[in-house]
Amino acid sequence: MAPLAEALAAAARLVARVAAGRNLSLEVQAPALEAAGASRAAVMDLCYGTLRRYGRSQAIVEALSRRGAANDPTVEALLWCALYALDSGRYADYTVVDQAAAACVELQQFRAKPFVNAVLRQYLRTRAAIDARIAANPAARYCHPEWWITRLRKAYPDAWENILAAGNSHPPMCLRVNLQRETRDAYASRLQAQGIAARAVGNAALLLDKPVPSGRLPGFLDGAVSVQDAGGQQAAALLDLHDGQRVLDACAAPGGKSAHLLESARIDLTALDIDAERCAEITRNLARLGLEAHVQNADCSAPETWWDGKPFARVLADVACSASGIVRRHPDIKWLRRADDLAGFAARQSRILDALWRVLAPGGKLLYVTCSVFPEENDAVVDAFIARTVGARRSALPPDAGRQLLPNPEHDGFFFALLEKSA
Repeated sequence: MAPLAEALAAAARLVARVAAGRNLSLEVQAPALEAAGASRAAVMDLCYGTLRRYGRSQAIVEALSRRGAANDPTVEALLWCALYALDSGRYADYTVVDQAAAACVELQQFRAKPFVNAVLRQYLRTRAAIDARIAANPAARYCHPEWWITRLRKAYPDAWENILAAGNSHPPMCLRVNLQRETRDAYASRLQAQGIAARAVGNAALLLDKPVPSGRLPGFLDGAVSVQDAGGQQAAALLDLHDGQRVLDACAAPGGKSAHLLESARIDLTALDIDAERCAEITRNLARLGLEAHVQNADCSAPETWWDGKPFARVLADVACSASGIVRRHPDIKWLRRADDLAGFAARQSRILDALWRVLAPGGKLLYVTCSVFPEENDAVVDAFIARTVGARRSALPPDAGRQLLPNPEHDGFFFALLEKSA
């Protein structure tokens, strides 16, 4: 089997599982993918590219197929992947058509071979007409669900199209230099010596011109540097840390922000996460950096199960959310989420805020963080909390650390709110 046919078949199996409701991040780690025989890089490109453009590909297949769609979900997913391959410009058109038909054999969908061939050839013959036909379909045009588009259009009347475009783009790769080891500029020189181009975007942040495997980063295994989005790196500075403070990272996995807190000041850090496996990931990440924290597998919304009664001077609450600000990294999210999920996230976020306020010391500060761009999870949650909580007030953030960061070429989408507890 030719390499592209193998990659298309492997990607089609994976995309079909995601379309059925499975998590992309978990699926790409499955042993079956490693055993597929195809180039992992090619499969990843096909999977992520297809899911970023899923609305468009789905509309094209529906427009071209007389049956409305393929009878088998994997065959339909194969068509989506092949359409992305055609539009990507990475392969010759005839190669994609030929290899997609060959992938039917790999998938043991022998009878689908002429159907796949016919749909792709028809698309190539009528591409301009098909594009004009589906242009009126918002999900096809913007490659996001219609409810998602509607909410962003209401919340950001001047920026919604830019947010959607960012969600369909390739994410930037940003590094956080461990300033306990060396300066940002000194590390930038080390990158330059390795032929890796980067530019400064923050006190410890370097944005790479092109992503590279972490193993190529000088000093990565020794803890000199970590991969962390420039937007996420704002949390440590906003929390206003001082040496000797007792600090809680309440939703800590995989440990990037915990590590940054420890690199920023000599603090006594407790890092919680509700998932035991992800707690182990926190421990591994801190070990690589030579850092230590009290890592606990616990539900931060139930302090009675883990808190020792000693208050924390600072609390970081990087709460679970829709992840709408990082969909370019997780393109399955926008298709798996539903509009009514936002109310569920907001309710959970509110419970977490109420619980963590109990463990915060008088005069202490709590930084509420999401990677969402939906106001329902951000300002609405914080405003409601302040309205019902005696002694809670919202502190102003530095003008260069925008309360709502929208995704752009430098960083992902994040929301920050700093809350102070009266003494």
